[in-house]
Amino acid sequence: MTFTMGIAAIAVHYFMQPSGLVVGSISGLSIVIYRITGIPVSALTFGINLVLLILAWVLIGKEFGIKTIYTALILSPWLRLFEWLDARCGIDPATLFNFPNGTDYWFYLLGFVLILSATQAILFNINASTGGLDIIAKIVNKYLHIDIGTSVTVAGAAICCSAFFIPGNSLYLIILGFIGTWINGIVVDYFTAGINAKKRVCIISPEYEMLHNYIVNELHRGCTLYKVTGGYTNEEKVELQSILTNEEFAKLMEKIRVNDISAFTTAGRVSEVYGLWSRRTRRRSELNYNRPMNI
Repeated sequence: MTFTMGIAAIAVHYFMQPSGLVVGSISGLSIVIYRITGIPVSALTFGINLVLLILAWVLIGKEFGIKTIYTALILSPWLRLFEWLDARCGIDPATLFNFPNGTDYWFYLLGFVLILSATQAILFNINASTGGLDIIAKIVNKYLHIDIGTSVTVAGAAICCSAFFIPGNSLYLIILGFIGTWINGIVVDYFTAGINAKKRVCIISPEYEMLHNYIVNELHRGCTLYKVTGGYTNEEKVELQSILTNEEFAKLMEKIRVNDISAFTTAGRVSEVYGLWSRRTRRRSELNYNRPMNI
């Protein structure tokens, strides 16, 4: 979480802040207030996040609240560290990237969105967030059951509207901010789907019992057995289906290869799994499986 928030701080300090873009985020809102009041962005980010953290604790849960409290509190020190390093090294973030034809706003926009979206997806995957806007998005996701990427876009679009309060702010930059917010939501969904992706494995094999035992007792995953009839041979067979992580799928395929098991195998991608399939359930199963029995 510490490393991920350091990457997020780089996106804010070296891409978002120098460009003047207000992409939907608490950092963007902080930049708007900074340009109006002169209060440092790091202090504004801390204050706004503090209020939202209370909402996270109350409305989402203790685990999410504790993790987000840490990530939100660590962002401001990261931003302050980069401000201090710039002052010591004589670096001006506004001129760090030299563009021959003036400021390349699309470069700043895409750089910020891609870096931030990756950090958001990583933190959402461990039931945490970068704080701020992500808390609002998580609340919307939990209670309205809207995809997390869409929730990020909706909440961010509302914050983008605050850019209209910056005196003399360019309409071009405001529109870019809305576009960046929309891209942010799409990329968050893309990264989240990649992180959470599972494999639905279907296997037809005369040695299905060996594979069934391996999945249940070695991989500690459930599986379902179906009686099927081969359309070509009209023979009665058994099809085995299971949902596995990519790592578990690789182990299963290695098991089939090493033992030279005759099997017809297909695998498809599953982006989300709900219900009993979970890491926590798996850990409990592993503990029960490995616990010595009293005889």
